[in-house]
Amino acid sequence: MALVVWSEKLSVGVRSIDDQHKKLVTLLNQLHDGMMAGRGKEVVGPMLKGLIDYTATHFKYEEDLFARTGYADSAAHKKEHSDLVHRVLEIQKTYNEKGPSVLTLQVMSFLKDWLTGHILGSDQKYVPHLKAKGIA
Repeated sequence: MALVVWSEKLSVGVRSIDDQHKKLVTLLNQLHDGMMAGRGKEVVGPMLKGLIDYTATHFKYEEDLFARTGYADSAAHKKEHSDLVHRVLEIQKTYNEKGPSVLTLQVMSFLKDWLTGHILGSDQKYVPHLKAKGIA
């Protein structure tokens, strides 16, 4: 069962960003499925790394758009990105040291809540700015 189900409610209305958000949802669901199936370090580890790597790619894409378009609230948005990256890298470090048992439902719930909350909150705030700059 999917941890996060994509819906139009999660759409920011910018195709490239929505496509990236859909990919993040897919990666998070794959990580969750792997954890729930007890698929072990050889499978879950690469899934966690893939999620982390793609998240960094997505954050860089958003932040490049902010720089290119002069988004006024970019510093606060970047801080949210930085805080999540720091937290997830801590999760990955603990995972690498202690194994799959650290990927608990609590950790998965944190990732789900952060992703959906960020899309529905902070990401929605930049939409009018990007659309005014011709990015759709």
